[in-house]
Amino acid sequence: MYKFIIRPLLFLLQPESIHALIVIILKIGFKIPGIAFLVRKMYAVKDIRLKTNFLGLEFDNPVGFAAGFDKNAEVYNQFSNFGFSFIEIGTVTPLAQPGNPKPRSFRIPKDSGLINRMGFNNKGVDFAVEKLRNKKHKVIIGGNIGKNTATANNDALNDYVVCFEKLYDHADYFVVNLSCPNIKDLRKLQDKDSTINILNKLTEIRAEKSLRKPILLKISPDLTNDQLDDVIETFKITDIDGIVATNTTVSRDNLLTDTKRVEEIANGGLSGKPLTKRSTEIIKYLTDKSNGTIPIIGVGGIMTVQDAIDKLDAGATLIQVYTGFIYEGPGFVKQINKTLLKK
Repeated sequence: MYKFIIRPLLFLLQPESIHALIVIILKIGFKIPGIAFLVRKMYAVKDIRLKTNFLGLEFDNPVGFAAGFDKNAEVYNQFSNFGFSFIEIGTVTPLAQPGNPKPRSFRIPKDSGLINRMGFNNKGVDFAVEKLRNKKHKVIIGGNIGKNTATANNDALNDYVVCFEKLYDHADYFVVNLSCPNIKDLRKLQDKDSTINILNKLTEIRAEKSLRKPILLKISPDLTNDQLDDVIETFKITDIDGIVATNTTVSRDNLLTDTKRVEEIANGGLSGKPLTKRSTEIIKYLTDKSNGTIPIIGVGGIMTVQDAIDKLDAGATLIQVYTGFIYEGPGFVKQINKTLLKK
């Protein structure tokens, strides 16, 4: 029903319009008594065999919702009913910012993909903190943190510190986003020295806290093997806990979408099916080169149940979906978990 009726209707609207509509529907719909219970009965899979331990946290299953949809921590409670065991909010920045000019999100259905250049549009970390104070469910919350677009790279460290400090008591783990292609010059912070400087400062702050919470680094799928070796070295010499692999890609190789259309869309990070293979390759590379010592959350191009299994087989302990959820519908998480139980 979703693929043949609901999705075609939704796809008549612009992606960002659909996003806003879904947020409104979730906020209103879940106020109706019994709706949350019915949605959980339809989509959530509860089985002790799915429980997954990762970095000291116990997840009900290995499937989470990637950062990018619930930027402002507004609908994580509602989405938890669809079977996700964890939801990553953000990317949040110290100050609210509008992001890049619209239009900035585009579908490429022939490739089962999305291209976006949102630019960390969000209402700021203080807004997210207020929303997280109202947490009602046991769903695990990840805090994806970034810098404001107007903040120069030389001053970026302070932005990450501000977000980290303010979110610390309200998120269960943290993801440091240095790899988004939609913030000018952000990916320059991926060079080894800059990355180590930011991560060391965050782990230094964490050391003063009474409760240790995991810190992970989100990396780009466009890194070379030499750069991936730097990621492994960075993991070893800092006190971070894991890697999120991967963010969106700037590559446009081997797309089925008409070249003219791709050129019209222009800049942005590509997600979905075109990212599937590369993301899995990076997970496997990091796992093999580190002898399985790096805890990994696998994300990027999980469009089928088999894609999810491939990520786990490559070395990820947890996986996240986003574009696959949009294309496959609300039953996607259930499909993955049901298949994992059969395995």
